Amino acid sequence: MRHFLTTEDWSADELQSLLDLAGRYKRQGHGTPLDGKSIALLFFNPSMRTRTSFEIGAFQLGAHAVVLQPGSDAWPIAFDDGAVMDGKAEEHVAEVARVLSSYCDIIAVRAFPAFEDWSVDRQDNTLDAFARYATVPVINMETIVHPCQELALMLTLQEKLGTVTNRKFLLTWTYHPRPLNTAVANSALLIASKFGMNVTLLCPNEDYRLDPRFMDAAQTSAHAAGTTVEISHDIESAYTGAEVVYAKSWGALPYFGRWEDEKPVRDAHRHFIVDEAKMALTDDAIFSHCLPLRRNVKATDAVMDADYCVAVDEAANRLHVQKALMTTLAGDPGL
Repeated sequence: MRHFLTTEDWSADELQSLLDLAGRYKRQGHGTPLDGKSIALLFFNPSMRTRTSFEIGAFQLGAHAVVLQPGSDAWPIAFDDGAVMDGKAEEHVAEVARVLSSYCDIIAVRAFPAFEDWSVDRQDNTLDAFARYATVPVINMETIVHPCQELALMLTLQEKLGTVTNRKFLLTWTYHPRPLNTAVANSALLIASKFGMNVTLLCPNEDYRLDPRFMDAAQTSAHAAGTTVEISHDIESAYTGAEVVYAKSWGALPYFGRWEDEKPVRDAHRHFIVDEAKMALTDDAIFSHCLPLRRNVKATDAVMDADYCVAVDEAANRLHVQKALMTTLAGDPGL
């Protein structure tokens, strides 16, 4: 049994096998390799693309998806070891994970950080607890990383660019009126470096550097591939020559839980918006974003409506990579 919690645990060759299978499913179809199987989808946070693509993907593979929202349409859950459960939680993950494992062939979890203390949130306790107690594969649908989004991004880049090795990948911070999770930024950094791209992380200042765990993992991948991971605070030089521009908003970790203190810093960098002038500095780059995206805040209408924008293609590929992932973990991929 194997979980899919982070791409750090999977080699580039293993991830490429998932991507190849997703591509074959997309081109050729797939039959119903998960006929009679089931997947529990636990959403502790809202979702549109993730929920839809997993539910439809499971249906198309012949499986049944059960959507649960703990604390809403399912009992609230406690996660701490030794918890004295005299609060809101009605049951412990130790029972939840094992019971769901007895019903389902896969458990998938979406649980964002609490945004109170990064030293706690970075441990990814909710996902880790399900992985420890479950007796079936567990899939991360986004916690402090978003590995399913990584797969969709890389499939899209390979479809549009062919080989991605040594391509210049620009991961740029963009303004948002409120601080967001670093998960997609962490994941974009991980997948681009693992597949041998030259990565530039563009952000307003050192406060917006990503967690050392992900920076170090990216540096290790780059060293193995003979490529680079660089940090820049200069918009013009970072965009110049880029072949992929990937935009994401995220909060500054030193201000984690103190967002009002960070707000003046964030508000001073609205000019990080992706616009036509910046894209003109690139080497005919493609542009993407994980979605949802606030138009004319993160990127302009002109960028979003340009032929080089592949954000919708990336979102569509979520369906195919998740099918490949589910069949690899719980069934016979076929083809």
